[in-house]
Amino acid sequence: MRILSILCLSVLTTTTFTLTSCTKKEDFVSEPLSDYIPLQTGKYITYRLDSLVFTNFGRNIETHRYQVKYVVDAPITDNEGRPAYRVYTYMSDSTGTDSWTPAGTCIITPLSNSIEVTENNFRVVALHLPVRDGFTWKGNIYLPTDPYETLNPTNSYDNGMNDWEFHYDGVMQPVTIQGYTYDSVTTVEQSDDAFNAPVTDVSIYGSKSRSVAMYSKDIGLVYRKYELWEYEPNTSGPSGYYSGFGITLWMVDHN
Repeated sequence: MRILSILCLSVLTTTTFTLTSCTKKEDFVSEPLSDYIPLQTGKYITYRLDSLVFTNFGRNIETHRYQVKYVVDAPITDNEGRPAYRVYTYMSDSTGTDSWTPAGTCIITPLSNSIEVTENNFRVVALHLPVRDGFTWKGNIYLPTDPYETLNPTNSYDNGMNDWEFHYDGVMQPVTIQGYTYDSVTTVEQSDDAFNAPVTDVSIYGSKSRSVAMYSKDIGLVYRKYELWEYEPNTSGPSGYYSGFGITLWMVDHN
């Protein structure tokens, strides 16, 4: 399962930013990152996960459905010796009735003004202060230029991912996801780029890069879409070939 980090934990203090100009000085009090996921051992969030996969050598498009649970295990130190938290992941069927199978571990490092998430050796700056509409940061700055090159050396859908600009697009807004309305959601836009997607002209190249995360106050991550793929036309036949992957997930349970 090719899944980037989807759960982000929080620092525990409010930060005040001073904004200056040539004429005036203004204090802006940011929402603390601790609003976005309460942190304690045993805390969990369960998601429905739809996984986009390309089979039959990239000719077929399928959606595989699961549930995934993220459980806060314990405080630890990360690879740089900083205070962090270990989070275990578990997978089940789409209804959550099958047994939960261990699926991996991620490390959450809350810093003074940001939160880093490390999973599958990928480190992402998932959240950053100040939490205000339009604020931007390089969320993938620690990733290689082509982080999925080892999966498919010829792909181009991940080119320049380390230069993506994350930004807040809606802070503390009401949002309805899968029929459930959250009162205070902050959206982190990461990438939204597409060409001939969905593929309507099979004779030309197509691609999609879509990444967005939504966090509900006092709950945590409630929605995540992460989709990277490209389509190469087949000049000698009717059907081209896809490469890449995608996930869409939304919260179904938490404590």
